[in-house]
Amino acid sequence: MNKNHTRILIVDDDARNVKLLEAMLLADGYATLSAASGEESLRVAAAELPGLILMDVMMPGMNGFETTEKLKSNPTTLDIPVIMVTSLDDRESRLYAMQAGADEFVSKPVDRAELSLRVRNVLMLNECRRLMARQA
Repeated sequence: MNKNHTRILIVDDDARNVKLLEAMLLADGYATLSAASGEESLRVAAAELPGLILMDVMMPGMNGFETTEKLKSNPTTLDIPVIMVTSLDDRESRLYAMQAGADEFVSKPVDRAELSLRVRNVLMLNECRRLMARQA
């Protein structure tokens, strides 16, 4: 997995959160894309096919859970891993995120080291899945 070729889509309606996550990811060598809504993220994900999506949950219109469900039901985007990034930290929200199709869950405020490790691990697991699928 080459970080320089991995683009990560950041989905959040708060521009400050996008900038913060973008700075963390750029420092780790990833390229970033952004979308300010669930609806926009569906279009960007289908067109750009990022290696990973960081998805806020609480957004106007389509929330992050609904958006993730739509991404996972679209054959074009279903294999893109999703990490939910949210201030919701209760058990029910974490379970709902996983049921919606999220691969991981990161709580706000985001810890840079934790985000870095979770992003790396999810990308590595997804690469292993791809390699296994090619060999099958």
